[in-house]
Amino acid sequence: MKTNRRSFLKTAAVAAAPFILPSKIWAAETKPNDRITMAFIGMGRQNHHLMGSYLQYKESRVVAVCDVDTTRRTDAQNRANEFYKNKPELGSADVVAYSDFREIIARKDIDAVCIATPDHWHTIPVVAALESGKDVYCEKPLTHNIHESIVVIDAVKKNKRVLQTGSMQRSMSEFRIACELVRNGIIGKIDHVDCSFGPPGVPCDLPEEAMEPGLDWNMWCGPGPLRGYNSILSPRGVHTHYPDWRKYKEYGGGMVCDWGAHHLDIAQWGLGMDESGPVEVVAPDDPNATSGGVLHYANGVRVNHVSGFGAEFFGDKGTVKVNRGQIEFYLDGIKIAGFVNREDGSLGATLQKIEEEYLKDAKVKLYKSDNHLTDFLDCVKSRKKPITNEIVGGRTAICCHLLNQAYYNHTTIKWKPKKMAFASGSGDAKWLTRDYRAPWKV
Repeated sequence: MKTNRRSFLKTAAVAAAPFILPSKIWAAETKPNDRITMAFIGMGRQNHHLMGSYLQYKESRVVAVCDVDTTRRTDAQNRANEFYKNKPELGSADVVAYSDFREIIARKDIDAVCIATPDHWHTIPVVAALESGKDVYCEKPLTHNIHESIVVIDAVKKNKRVLQTGSMQRSMSEFRIACELVRNGIIGKIDHVDCSFGPPGVPCDLPEEAMEPGLDWNMWCGPGPLRGYNSILSPRGVHTHYPDWRKYKEYGGGMVCDWGAHHLDIAQWGLGMDESGPVEVVAPDDPNATSGGVLHYANGVRVNHVSGFGAEFFGDKGTVKVNRGQIEFYLDGIKIAGFVNREDGSLGATLQKIEEEYLKDAKVKLYKSDNHLTDFLDCVKSRKKPITNEIVGGRTAICCHLLNQAYYNHTTIKWKPKKMAFASGSGDAKWLTRDYRAPWKV
C-alpha cells in the first residue's frame, strides 16, 4: 500500500498547494486555502457526474484524477482544467492525472478522495486514504464482502475520519418522509418490507477479447482474479453507460449489491436498523431462483427480495410505497396521498401534504440532507457523521452480501448483527471474504 520514495518525491513536486486543514468556521466567500481539496479515483460514468458536481461547489477544489484507462484519465483531467480555465475563481487549471491511486494517497495536500471504481476496488483505496488522513466519499455498495465492511468501519473509527457512502436516496425527500411515516408508527406495527431489485451476482464467463493499448488491465483486475480482457467489464475510452462488471461476483455482486444497496438501505432506515441488521437470511426453495430471499429481523419483521415498486413498508394500519420520485401512502386501505406520475399533481405538493398532516408534530425526525454531495463537504468541515456514514454504508452492504451468500450457497444463514459474525454452527468463514490476488490484500 505504500509508495516508494522516488514515486513520492515525483508526486510531491507537482503538489504546489500547502496542506491546510479546512477552517472550522467558513465565511460566505470561501478563501482558496479553505477549500476542501479533492481527488477522484475511477473516472467512469459515476465519477464523471460526481466530479462535475464538485467542480461547481465553492467549498471544494479538484486537484487530481486517477484511472487505469489513459483515455478516461486524460478526458477527466482536461474537463477539470477546462472548467477552471473558464472559472479561475473556483480553482486553478493544474489538475494532475495519475494511473495509480497510490500517487494520490501520497499527496499530503489532498483532503478528501472520491472513489467510484468497480466494487472489488473499493476497500483498498478507501482504507489507504483513511490511514493517510484523508476523508472519503465512496460509491455504494461500500464494500465487496462482509470482511471489508468491518475493516472499513474500524478504519474510520481508528483514524477519526469522515466517510460518506454514495447511497444518495437518503438525501431525497420522498425516502426520508416515507421512513418518518414508518418510524413514527403512522402505518402501525410493521409486518414486512418488500424491496425490489434484480438478481444476485454470477461467475464471470466472458470470452477474452483483443485489447487496444492504453489500459492497465492487470491493475484493473487488481485484487480480483486476473482474466482475459473483455470490453463488457471495462469499455475502452469515455463511455456513456454503466458497465456490466457489476453483474459478475468477482468484481461486483449483481443487482443485489447494485440496486439492493439502495433499497435495502431504505429498509434499514425505515426499520431503525442502521446499527444492526437481520438475524437470519433465508434462501428461496428453488435453488435456481434469483429473487424470493428473505431477511428476518429480531423484532419479527421480514424484508423480502421481490420484483415490484422500490421499497414498500406494510403495517397493520397502512402501507407506504416509495421509489425515486414516487411515493404512495395508504391508511386502512384508503389512499391518503401519492405521486407516481404527472396525473397525480406534483411530488413536492404530495410530500408537503404528508408532512403537514401527519408529521408536523412527529417525535422521530430523521437526518435531513437536501444534497448528498454537499452533506459530505459539510461534515468534512464539522467532523460530524454524514447521512450515509461508514456504519450505515457498511451495514447495508452486509445485508446485500448476506443475501447473496444465501443465494450462492442455497442455505439459511444465522447472523449476529451486533458482533457482525455468523451465529454458532451457521455459515462458513470463506463467505465473509474472498481470495485476494497478490500483492493486494485487506
